[in-house]
Amino acid sequence: MVELDKVLYNLVLPMVDDVNSLDVRQMPSLNENEIVLYVYAANEDIAKLVGRQGSMAVALRSMMSVASHAQKKRISIKFESI
Repeated sequence: MVELDKVLYNLVLPMVDDVNSLDVRQMPSLNENEIVLYVYAANEDIAKLVGRQGSMAVALRSMMSVASHAQKKRISIKFESI
């Protein structure tokens, strides 16, 4: 089984300046058919990861949706600054 938190971490790692503040965690969900991932990073890096009008966040969610399709689960990605 693919560890989606590690896949997402490796996708966003080249996009951040402060690598030490980057963390991706899988959190429990009330819905058993949903995987919830949180991306924690510095405020400036979160702005990059979300992108203008959320364009980068949409692209990341699309890529991760393909990765989660094998598990037949919906993926939800949240961005939090630290």
